[in-house]
Formats: sequence, C-alpha cells, structure tokens
Amino acid sequence: MADNSSNNAYWQANLNIIKVCLAIWALVSFGFGILLRPLLKGIPVGGTDLGFWFAQQGSILVFLAIIFFYAWRVNKLDAEHGVEE
Repeated sequence: MADNSSNNAYWQANLNIIKVCLAIWALVSFGFGILLRPLLKGIPVGGTDLGFWFAQQGSILVFLAIIFFYAWRVNKLDAEHGVEE
C-alpha cells in the first residue's frame, strides 16, 4: 500500500494536468470562439472566418485532442506512481 505522501503527489500531478487541460479548453472555446472572434474575423478558413470556425468546429476538435492527451498523460502518470491497471 502506498503511503499518504505518494497518494498526495499522484493526485496533485493529476490535478495539474486537469488544470492545464481546462485552461486550454477555455482559451479555445471562450477565447478564440467568443472573445477574440472580432480579431479573427478577417482570416478565412473553409469559406468562413477563423473565429466562427473555432466556435463551431475548432473547439470540438481541440476538446477531442484534450481527451486523448489526458488519457495518454494519466496512463503515463499511473505507471510512474505504480497504480496502472
């Protein structure tokens, strides 16, 4: 059984990964799709502007990438702390 400090280190590392993923998600979905949309309006992407693309498709694609990154990184973290399945 792992000691309490090892458990705390594992969960702190996991929370740091979650914080980074949430920050990226917020930047892409709210930042690029809503707040920065007027600045991105002049950049054409697929027949529309970049701000609209981020709001409609880009944020979904980035969210999927975040899911795969999180799964990969937590599997690596599990192996580092000896709690893999």
